Amino acid sequence: MSDSVVLDVDRRGIATVTINRPEVRNAFDDKVIASLTDILVELAERDDLRILVITGAGKAFSSGADVKWMQSTAGYSEEQNFEDALLLADLMVTLSAFSRPTVARINGHAFGGGVGLVACCDIAIASEEALFALSEVRLGLVPAVISPYVINAIGGRQARRYFLSGEPIAAHEARRIGLIHEVVAAEDLDGMVEDQLLLLLKGGPKATRECKELIGAVNGRLLGADEALQRRTAEIIAQLRVADEGQEGLQAFLEKRPPSWAVKS
Repeated sequence: MSDSVVLDVDRRGIATVTINRPEVRNAFDDKVIASLTDILVELAERDDLRILVITGAGKAFSSGADVKWMQSTAGYSEEQNFEDALLLADLMVTLSAFSRPTVARINGHAFGGGVGLVACCDIAIASEEALFALSEVRLGLVPAVISPYVINAIGGRQARRYFLSGEPIAAHEARRIGLIHEVVAAEDLDGMVEDQLLLLLKGGPKATRECKELIGAVNGRLLGADEALQRRTAEIIAQLRVADEGQEGLQAFLEKRPPSWAVKS
């Protein structure tokens, strides 16, 4: 575990995993992804664990990919980008398939991969100040690796709108389309999360695990179990990252200018 990801397990067996990079709105880089995955794998082996909560430090949940990390991947080969994308895919499947109930405590904005984390959790509770976005298309990219989980949460119809437009999604709209379950005032977030935790603790630990297995079986298996789908989504993003359009989109983002394809209103 690194300083960028903090783990706390209380006496009730509730683990809280906090992405601890508030200075960059809890953005991902390869170290954060690896640390999150390692923690989830270790927690899954603990007999005393009952529930997992994921949140972000400060005022954001997660802003998605770190800008400096994105800049470094711009020079990667397609094969390197593929291997890099597989690491994120592994994190998503590990969270989606986690054997205990998972709760996203969304204390602020969630963009890109942050939305993926939200969609992978069983229960998502957000502050009404939170904003969500799947804006990869504006960078000449697509939300490939997280797409199975997000589409499973919001459905194909809503994905057609929000994947293609990249527009921000307010918290109440995110609830309406199924991305999150509850929206509360910022000062009530912890109380609502605690209420949900108390409900989950009323369930038998073994029965709870079996419930998750049952849902996966009835719902066409847990999405991440499809290795071919994982690899295909990683291939898509790897190809787009090295393509001219993806390179231009990333460079424009880093230079804080519109990309060449943007049409002025």
